[in-house]
Amino acid sequence: MSGWIDSAGVNVFSMLLLTALFAPLLGAIVAGAFGGREKCVLIGWFASFCIGISLLASVGLGICALHGVSFSTTLFEWIGVGSFRVEFGFSLDSINAVMIVVISFVSLFVHIYSIDYMAHDRGFNRYFSFLSGFVFSMMFLVLSDNFLGLFVGWEGVGLCSYLLIGFWYERSSANAASIEAFVSNRIADLGMLLGIFLVFYSTGSVKYSEVFSAAIVSPSILSWIGILLFIGAMGKSAQFPLHTWLANAMEGPTPVSALIHAATMVTAGVYLVVRAHPLYAQIPQIGEYIAYLGAFVAIFAASMAVVNTDLKRIIAYSTLSQLGYMFVAAGLGAYWIALFHLFTHAFFKSLLFLGAGNIMHAMRDGLDITRMGKLARPLKYTMLLMLIGNLALCGIPPFAGYFSKDLILEFSFNTEYKILWGVLVFGAFLTAFYSFRLFMLVFFAPKAHNAYAIEHPHEASKTMLYSMLPLALLAIIAGFYYDELLAMLQYIKPFSMPHGDLSAMSLAGIALGVATLGIVLAVVRYGCACKSRVCKTTESSKCRLHTLLSHQYYIPALYHLIFSRFFGWLCSLAWRFERGVFEKSMYAVGVLLLWLSRLLARIQNGSLTSALRLMVFGVLIMLLGLSVFVLGGM
Repeated sequence: MSGWIDSAGVNVFSMLLLTALFAPLLGAIVAGAFGGREKCVLIGWFASFCIGISLLASVGLGICALHGVSFSTTLFEWIGVGSFRVEFGFSLDSINAVMIVVISFVSLFVHIYSIDYMAHDRGFNRYFSFLSGFVFSMMFLVLSDNFLGLFVGWEGVGLCSYLLIGFWYERSSANAASIEAFVSNRIADLGMLLGIFLVFYSTGSVKYSEVFSAAIVSPSILSWIGILLFIGAMGKSAQFPLHTWLANAMEGPTPVSALIHAATMVTAGVYLVVRAHPLYAQIPQIGEYIAYLGAFVAIFAASMAVVNTDLKRIIAYSTLSQLGYMFVAAGLGAYWIALFHLFTHAFFKSLLFLGAGNIMHAMRDGLDITRMGKLARPLKYTMLLMLIGNLALCGIPPFAGYFSKDLILEFSFNTEYKILWGVLVFGAFLTAFYSFRLFMLVFFAPKAHNAYAIEHPHEASKTMLYSMLPLALLAIIAGFYYDELLAMLQYIKPFSMPHGDLSAMSLAGIALGVATLGIVLAVVRYGCACKSRVCKTTESSKCRLHTLLSHQYYIPALYHLIFSRFFGWLCSLAWRFERGVFEKSMYAVGVLLLWLSRLLARIQNGSLTSALRLMVFGVLIMLLGLSVFVLGGM
């Protein structure tokens, strides 16, 4: 225990931690108890109330962490086998204090937003049970004080995301998307589990404090631990080549995307790397690989967003791109900058997804942005909120994204990774372009000839709009809290920005100029005259690059060819083998039994004479056998 709290306060703050952790579980249990019944609005409000309690406790813990407080609490011994001991324990430090505040804050307003968004859905109660269960799993993941507890929470969020992505299970596309997300993450989780096994093999423990203080003498083992843990992070954070599930996960309700696929679950991979920074700091070569992969994903995802026409998928690709930025920072050793970008990104990205939900309500679940237009007046409040989110995403000052994204660019330039810096600057240009392409096509461009046949689009309800306001506020001001966040994290590991050839102002000016150029090009290209004159759009053109990007570089098709079709062929072969061998074998057993039953049926004929004959025959056989036995013994 450190900071201004004495030892007498440990129990109080342990209770605060357990409240933050288990309050969402209470909401999930109560909502689940009414899951099969008709909609009850009180269920939604009760679940939101539980998340609100968790938020208050999380803010209290965050204030503690701001003053350098860290502590742990143990409920009971979880596993005890020989020398292997794992306690059911949780801890608080500066890293997970930031995470629990973000998780609980975004979760609260997503829950409130969902009350009206899901108002007419017959699975209302079930939805809130899954959503609160997800929040509990995520809190469990970040508050656990050991790798095994983290893995339990890791699997919990995977399960809840599967349930929420496939929430509308009547749709085959939703079922397919949920299975794809589940399978993709299970593949990655195998790597993570092997990494945890290797951690225990090397250190004899899975508790963070013991693992990070232990000396792993073998560089090769340490490298394998870093690689295997990062494989798990790749799956959860949808990094290439395990990225395809994220865009398809948009089949779930839109608030699910705001919570899971923007603010919390997909950032768990970044959290894992930041949490395990004492290990990754010793293997900078693995960190470089993480950084280069992150930079590739940043422009890889952004390039697909440039041509996509699906409202939610564009924002999903944006999430994937921003996760790339976070991994660049984490890979280069700027763990606190990665955490800061995670912090700011959660607010403006969840704001964008909720704004997309408002548009979908107005368009009766329509998602094609090329069939929209002129929504600025009927959806003026949504337009303003999404403008705030887009400006923050593009890194325009004074919005939150400007501060966190520019720190990543500055750090990569000053540490002589100028190639990474150039790639990320180009990614910033693409981000600004596709963000305002979406914005202009939805709100300002004239309606297309095949626009959705909705004469009077309606604005979202007051509850939905009011629940977005706190997110919009933090999308504006969250960037100003960098000094406080850095002061918190200095208690764990000191950090200072290196100096390079260009000043911070010069680098920020370059990034701002590039982003502004992207915005201007999008406004000119997709502005008021877009659909009527200039814009026989690139969406309708059939150039090879557009075709390549719109088909996601044909990677899903390649996966289908290599894995799905091969697996289908294997299943077909197994089915033929089953029919040719097992079914015929079972049929032969049946025929044999029928033949035996017919044979025995002749004996069981009800005749007393036949029965006496059989008895005499049996006695003779017994006497014969006895005689052979006696004579043989002599």
